[in-house]
Amino acid sequence: YRDIFEGCPVSKPVKFALPGKERQDSVFNGLSEVREGAALAAIHDSARPLVDLADVSRCCADAMEHGAAVLAVRCKATVKEANDDLSIAKTLDRSKLWEMQTPQVIKPDLLKEGFKLVNEKGYEVTDDVSIVEFMGERVQITEGSYVNIKVTTPEDMFIAERLLNEQGVTVSA
Repeated sequence: YRDIFEGCPVSKPVKFALPGKERQDSVFNGLSEVREGAALAAIHDSARPLVDLADVSRCCADAMEHGAAVLAVRCKATVKEANDDLSIAKTLDRSKLWEMQTPQVIKPDLLKEGFKLVNEKGYEVTDDVSIVEFMGERVQITEGSYVNIKVTTPEDMFIAERLLNEQGVTVSA
């Protein structure tokens, strides 16, 4: 993405880090580029292009207060836990389930400390706030929007285009 963003006029310095084999490796590489004294590190998937700026601001405010925060939405689907043989083990309580989104915003020192633990223990994480969870630290949920979809399939692209069109953004193929 470097070639896309290098020519963009932005008021803040932009640094690029090399991707890693796994997500946590990429985040670790990015964290090494965060300037000393930065208050927050925000990790965002490029697969979530419809994030709302107001949601990002609220998530950053929550991270400043609590150390770590993540955009999330309440789970709408019924979720089942399955056994190895694909029989249903149990139904999870939907009222307690949230779908994690990005950005995930964490104080850099907290994230660095978490990476030490993850690397020492050999943990693999699928999202960034899991690193903070492993330390037993609080992660605050910031309620996001169902519009902040993850665009990874052709069907997702169709939905994203429809959402953008409704916002008055022209999408060209």
